[in-house]
Amino acid sequence: MAMTDGTERRSRTSGIDRALQILDILAERHTPMTAYELAKVAGAPPSTIYKLIDELEERAALSRSGDGRVWLGPRLMRYGLAYRARMSAFGEAERAMFALNEKVGEMVQICARDEGMMQVVAMAEGTGPFRVTSDVGTRVPLNWTASGRLLIGHLPDDARLAVFRDYARPSNTGLAETDPAKLAQTSREDFLNGLSVQIDTSEDQVACIAAPIRGLDGTCELTLSVVMPKHRVPDKFDHVARAVREAARSVERALGLNHRD
Repeated sequence: MAMTDGTERRSRTSGIDRALQILDILAERHTPMTAYELAKVAGAPPSTIYKLIDELEERAALSRSGDGRVWLGPRLMRYGLAYRARMSAFGEAERAMFALNEKVGEMVQICARDEGMMQVVAMAEGTGPFRVTSDVGTRVPLNWTASGRLLIGHLPDDARLAVFRDYARPSNTGLAETDPAKLAQTSREDFLNGLSVQIDTSEDQVACIAAPIRGLDGTCELTLSVVMPKHRVPDKFDHVARAVREAARSVERALGLNHRD
């Protein structure tokens, strides 16, 4: 009986993992896909993926278009909204994001950690024609951005090193640091300093100036990040750095936290 229970538990876990893998692939690709395409990306038997898609569609976790392509279902929105509603830090960060956007006249993003990736969870556009490829939902490796370094800066030394060892990747520009030891050290220094800066590492000619938003236990829950053209940094750096730091502190104060006061 014990052996049967263990087998059933492993089978059930495998099914859950496959279902989550389908959802993750769709979220990362940002486009509907066929069951065959999903099976190919997942490296799973098509019969397994077809069965899971049918089950997830029945539960409104997936939806299917007329041409048979699969996309995320309405049930997931309910989960996302419920999760977001409980994130009091996010509500305050969103308020601070728009205020900071008005103050500096540049694009401002709220970012969070998703395992080894940094994800943009909210964004306010800057003035003028400047645009970046990252939008809400964009995920990039933690070592590519200033926010990514901050998001694990609170971790113990061994944990930071392990994260970068597992997840650091070369960036498209070839300028992102990939050495785990250097990244772990810089991550901690930036977190303690309350400011992180990266230029040209994620996108060419783009600068990112970010500050951490810390929770009650001192962990970095979110970041506020000003994203701007590299050529404007010399003239605006001091102003932007002060503004993004103060914006992050205002969120912490609104939550009753005084980590840096």
